[in-house]
Amino acid sequence: MKTLQDYIDKLNSLNFKEMYNNDFFWTWDKTDDELEAVFTVADALRFMRENNISTKVFESGLGISIFRDNSTRTRFSFASACNLLGLEVQDLDEKKSQIAHGETVRETANMVSFMADVIGIRDDMYIGKGHAYQKEFMEAVTEGNKDGILEQRPTLVNLQCDVDHPTQCMADMLHIIHEFGGVENLKGKKIAMTWAYSPSYGKPLSVPQGVIGLMTRFGMDVVLAHPEGYDVMPEVEEIAKKNAEKNGGSFTKTNDMAEAFKDADIVYPKSWAPFAAMEKRTDLYAEGDFDGIDKLEKELLAQNAEHKDWACTEELMKTTKDGKALYLHCLPADITGVSCETGEVDASVFDRYRIPLYKEASFKPYIIAAMIMLSKFENHFANQTVRFQVQLEAGGYFSAQKFSSLQPQQAGRVGANSQVLNQIFQIRLQKRLLGFAKTRYSAHKLCRLRILTDAE
Repeated sequence: MKTLQDYIDKLNSLNFKEMYNNDFFWTWDKTDDELEAVFTVADALRFMRENNISTKVFESGLGISIFRDNSTRTRFSFASACNLLGLEVQDLDEKKSQIAHGETVRETANMVSFMADVIGIRDDMYIGKGHAYQKEFMEAVTEGNKDGILEQRPTLVNLQCDVDHPTQCMADMLHIIHEFGGVENLKGKKIAMTWAYSPSYGKPLSVPQGVIGLMTRFGMDVVLAHPEGYDVMPEVEEIAKKNAEKNGGSFTKTNDMAEAFKDADIVYPKSWAPFAAMEKRTDLYAEGDFDGIDKLEKELLAQNAEHKDWACTEELMKTTKDGKALYLHCLPADITGVSCETGEVDASVFDRYRIPLYKEASFKPYIIAAMIMLSKFENHFANQTVRFQVQLEAGGYFSAQKFSSLQPQQAGRVGANSQVLNQIFQIRLQKRLLGFAKTRYSAHKLCRLRILTDAE
């Protein structure tokens, strides 16, 4: 798409009304149109930022982040997404909160949600706990809104739980869409989601589960490969099977990494812990059995060490489609000879794909921002427009004062700069895009916030 009107037209063809005032837990809870809407808004926001068009649709408000596990990319992506839209970010550090003194989830949820528009939660360490915590938290803010404690109900973006990692997998998918030239080119493409050796243990299952749960939505041939005993949740496998049947692709499993890589268009070698072991780990923590946890860790590290040959090597990459499969990773990768002695991927492979990997990661802030917008705004890009015709100054950024002084259909020179471009641009102010939740916007803001440009 080359203009914002292209994105608007695309959105107007989709049904995503149920996303308004709703949470984003798992990708498989969303319709095809809703997923497409996220991709479209993400691309539109990126287009706007690249063209120096303001994307700040919030005049005030908070984005609350709760990271119950360490994070770099997702933490900064959430902060970037909130900033992109005009929200302030407040990170809840549980170690510095009253949670350590026994504060309940219900109390915490209500106390941190004053003036909050969105809550981002990462809780991925314990099977059966992460998603449950997110649900409990959002049930508490829902009740808080009904009881009049909160003037509005914040919505959730799942920044990773024990089941799915939707922001990562949606960013991965958007990267794939761009690399292959559109969704229409993905049918029949083979993607290998494979386990790979890591010298650490306990890595979440949510990425491989998110990948097989999402990629099977696009008619792709999805292969899940892992050594025996490294199974993911069986219920997510069932979702992948149903998706493949519905969308004309396939979902298969193998215990042979070489088989998965053969003729693959895309490879995603990533370590994760066995599902059964993660369940046991959760139970041990619940029991406070730290000796048992230490014992389990040693067992799992020894089990991992039996599969050091499960690595993304140059030799395996040569067996992929034309020897040029797209290499994906959620990062950080365990790079052999760099970050560890033996790891998930050869250093030469990683270095060759470093730029595409960073591009892959760069989609996440826009994906998160799109999820926020679709949950907080109704009828984002309606057909109704207010049109202004102006000449675009060199530099490209219009001030609120300039736009507030313009009249509909007014054409003329803006500013006296001799460098003013000759090309006339049509400015579309999307009124409905700005109609958030009974509205918190002034007319002045309406003139500044959503100036959508496309060249005539």
